[in-house]
Amino acid sequence: MRPPRPGEGHEAARRDTATSAHLSCPSPMPGVVALYRSRLPIYSSRASEANEMSLWIAGTGAMLAASASSGQMAGLCVPRRSPTPPLLARRGRGRGRLLPRRPATLLRRDLRPAAAASPPPQSAGSAIEHQVRKKCSPLLESALLPGGSDSTLHEWKAVPDIWRTAAEKYADLVAVVDPYHEPPTEWTYTQLEQEILDFSQGLRAIGIMATGAINVVRGTRSSDEELFQIYTHSERSVYQIHSIALVVDSPQFFNRLAESFMSRINTRFIVLLWGDKSCIDSQAIKDIPLYGYKDIIELGRESRNALFLSDEQGQQDVFESISPEDVATLIYTSGTSGTPKGVMLTHRNLLHQINNLWEIVPAEPGDRFLSMLPTWHAYERACEYFIFSYGIQQVYTTVKYLKEDLQRYQPQYIISVPLVYETLYISIHRQISSSSAARKIIALSLIKISFLYMEAKKIYEGTVLSNNLVKPSVIAYMMKWLWARLVAAFLWPLHNLAKILVYKKIHSAIGISKAGISGGGSLPMHVDKFFEAIGIKVQNGYGLTETSPVVAARRPFCNVLGTVGHPIKHTEIKIFDIETGENPSATNEAFDQEGWFSTGDVGWIVPHHAMGPSRQCGGMIVLEGRAKDTIVLSTGNLVCAIIVYLFLLTLAISFVGENVEPAEIEEAASRSTLINQIVVIGQDQRRLGAIIVPNNDEVLAEAKRKSILGEDGELAKDKVMNMLYDELRTWTAHCSFRVGPILVVDEPFTIDNGLMTPTMKIRRDKVTDKYRREIEALFK
Repeated sequence: MRPPRPGEGHEAARRDTATSAHLSCPSPMPGVVALYRSRLPIYSSRASEANEMSLWIAGTGAMLAASASSGQMAGLCVPRRSPTPPLLARRGRGRGRLLPRRPATLLRRDLRPAAAASPPPQSAGSAIEHQVRKKCSPLLESALLPGGSDSTLHEWKAVPDIWRTAAEKYADLVAVVDPYHEPPTEWTYTQLEQEILDFSQGLRAIGIMATGAINVVRGTRSSDEELFQIYTHSERSVYQIHSIALVVDSPQFFNRLAESFMSRINTRFIVLLWGDKSCIDSQAIKDIPLYGYKDIIELGRESRNALFLSDEQGQQDVFESISPEDVATLIYTSGTSGTPKGVMLTHRNLLHQINNLWEIVPAEPGDRFLSMLPTWHAYERACEYFIFSYGIQQVYTTVKYLKEDLQRYQPQYIISVPLVYETLYISIHRQISSSSAARKIIALSLIKISFLYMEAKKIYEGTVLSNNLVKPSVIAYMMKWLWARLVAAFLWPLHNLAKILVYKKIHSAIGISKAGISGGGSLPMHVDKFFEAIGIKVQNGYGLTETSPVVAARRPFCNVLGTVGHPIKHTEIKIFDIETGENPSATNEAFDQEGWFSTGDVGWIVPHHAMGPSRQCGGMIVLEGRAKDTIVLSTGNLVCAIIVYLFLLTLAISFVGENVEPAEIEEAASRSTLINQIVVIGQDQRRLGAIIVPNNDEVLAEAKRKSILGEDGELAKDKVMNMLYDELRTWTAHCSFRVGPILVVDEPFTIDNGLMTPTMKIRRDKVTDKYRREIEALFK
């Protein structure tokens, strides 16, 4: 049984904005459009043309909900240079609707209640006294509200409310372990609550009002120009009265920005989260106040004491409760390409995630989660809110220390992206390959036996993926079921032997006792199958920043490989043929009445069957790539792309020419030990090509085995090309398309050089732009 979920017993209050999951599948075949909709309001905003974009934040209580778990708050919106005017969502009762014209103006009116507006600027000689309105959490800071609050620990109206509940229920349990920042941090839930209250009040003390915004530039690898566009647009977004505060995570990062950034912006103050303030370039900040994290904490503690002791202070400040419909956070997201987009998420959006993720991750108080993702990312942030609401211990690690910390902390869960699981997979195989010949043969043979055992098990358990709508024959299925049972019974002793001889050591090294949670990208099937075979559960999920972010995920009791599971509660998914979406009137009609949002993902929904090898898979979502990643060759047929929608609108995409999904080829090629990274290219060309970053150590080792090294011990470039091309041809032999010319580059694609996103996905547009000349020469 799961522990009681905060907010339970209040379902009636949520019925106007949420509905139970509903799936429809008029066409399960790949090449159709999947539409996603959540009845919970979600806002995505872009400024365009001459419209002035205005984003509203519901006060520092809302901001601190983000800063408490992630150390910062991201204020976001979109640069006005956006080439295509988008259609925006507008909040309404129950079902939202979309606004096709003058989006920023309409959005601004809808999201700015008059009660929360800043007072008008006054002349220097004005003697008018006015009260300062401030927002606060109805539960966490109930003492600040007139007459207190009638909220209970089981009724959350704003994200910061979770901290009071957590402190009451899990007071002495360790909440946060951060060993790699100075000073290292370990807080209990009681201490975490106090840090949040102090930091929140500290921000108020230095001038952040109910409509203020903090632009946090923490750990991002965006270019300086992108950051400047985001910052200046954010500054215009807050009434043009309150200047923006800049928060950075280190002196080194600030000093990098100083030359191109500080001279062009207007900021009220700067907050440094970690590091020594003396390392900041003093000439760059000039007269701008600079605060360290401890400074804000001390100011907040003093202000809190004064607030409760001074009647005069109480008369000057008027505190209002944060509403569930208030915007809690604004996140800039551009994914792997495109202009950064401002995403506005309300408290209700985020609370929906907190209240419904336990079904996916049934963690218990005291469990330990290990995470290495950036804490300002929507995926990590939602996970952390959920973690802290259930008394779980959050341990932060880094790429450098991941392997060491898996053994040191022995976490029940790890939260990460597919690349981390691929890295673990490669590391395990390297360990096996470095063993003696006998050990290697035994280990690999037992792993293959486990693969066969799992395949047979899927047949009789009904978890075989299929997009076939035809009902299976009863007799044929019974024969398959019986045969699968016999095969599984025969292989079961060998599979258990593998557990003792091989998998036990792997489990000890990895240390994940319950599950690995994967999100932020597609999990390669060979990696998925490997971890299933060795008995380490990996649950794959899917979501977007605009969806708060989780849309669907695999459950522990129904963890079907190759899918991202069923939609979470209060979520609808349907499939939509893109050809019908090319009719503008039909699109506008669907837009006005339905309000679906496009994610540009290619995939399908598994059809329902009452019996057969796929009977447990009905309604699950299968992703096959990104529509924007599709490579269109210079000749071919008209094909469809798939899109997933969610409570807004979107675009339908179709291509002329032969279409290629590069993900299939890249996933297959990445299984080669000689290939470190690969990007398939060929847009508007007659054939495909690839940019490859080789694994130099493995290439040299293979060259030694083949005795093709030169006299000086070096390997000629043409021989490297031949080796990589042979590997590419071998591993992609089963793919529908073949890769022609290849470009070998030495510099890996990393977050630091801007060729990967913070969630470790390769940014195709950046890679192709960097090597544009080489690519042109490649296809000549």
